[in-house]
Amino acid sequence: MTPTRYAFIKASWHADIVDRALDGFYQLVPPEQVDVFDVPGAFEMPLLSRDLAATGRYAAVVAAAFVVDGGIYRHEFVAQAVVDGLMRAGMDTGVPVLSVSLTPHQYQETDHHKQIYRAHFVEKGREAAKAALTIGKTRAALAA
Repeated sequence: MTPTRYAFIKASWHADIVDRALDGFYQLVPPEQVDVFDVPGAFEMPLLSRDLAATGRYAAVVAAAFVVDGGIYRHEFVAQAVVDGLMRAGMDTGVPVLSVSLTPHQYQETDHHKQIYRAHFVEKGREAAKAALTIGKTRAALAA
């Protein structure tokens, strides 16, 4: 039997922006089909994604984070490590692991930028839901 539940991981850093991805996801997937997990930041998402996917309970795992330049090290390093880890989690488990992990070229903590990225995360959450549903249908058709 194909699972009909979805795992949604969201990083707590910039939660006011990242949480909007879950809002977008809920526009296509009912909340009662989604288990939500919080992690401190993006770097923690790949391991949890792999662990959740390995349970066999989920049709897909979605991971959302906002990786911005924090000034200590290059945010591109973190973003690349996260996306590589998420891809590996999906490949290792055979469960789709989808990324809503965004790395803007320019971000400043202004109301204008926050508004732009909140709206963008809603759209990306909706796109992740659409991808999860589409992949599920395609894989079910292949199995039939």
